[in-house]
Amino acid sequence: HLTNPRHLAASAERLAAAQRDLARKKRGSARRRKAVARVAALHGKIRRQRLDGVHKAALRLVRGYDVIVHENLRIANMTRSASGTLEAPGTNVAQKSGLNRSILDAGWGVFLTILSHKAESAGRELIAVNPAGTSRTCSRCRHVAKENRLDQAAFRCVACGLTAHADVNAAVNILRAGLALREAAEAA
Repeated sequence: HLTNPRHLAASAERLAAAQRDLARKKRGSARRRKAVARVAALHGKIRRQRLDGVHKAALRLVRGYDVIVHENLRIANMTRSASGTLEAPGTNVAQKSGLNRSILDAGWGVFLTILSHKAESAGRELIAVNPAGTSRTCSRCRHVAKENRLDQAAFRCVACGLTAHADVNAAVNILRAGLALREAAEAA
């Protein structure tokens, strides 16, 4: 398990204050340029913090494992707007925007890019698997059901009764799928 440091959320108050300060400045003024620089500096700091954490996590994985398997997530699709259209407006738009912000704050895309570069340079194997059903499948009996996933963190198989942390169960399924892809590639 890797903790999500939530760099944007940690700096949200300072960033909001700097943006409010910027909004009060007259366009074209020297004070506005300074306020723009202050907002840009805060965003730059958040970016550097995120990159530092991503590099350290990727390096720890590359140093610890010869084969690394991950879900081939479609982050752009996951963070697509829920606002809808005028004819068919979206539902839970505020919740979706908060989820999008936290997904983007975690930096999954940057992490996977850096991980692939580090794995390639270290001679490690990186395998991306289809994420469909990995969190709803039992790692023991391979029974797939929506009811297996009790909530975000808990997993209980309705067929065999296995109870586990949902992410650990999904990780076992992802590893199994990645190793199956690896064997199929070696056989071909």
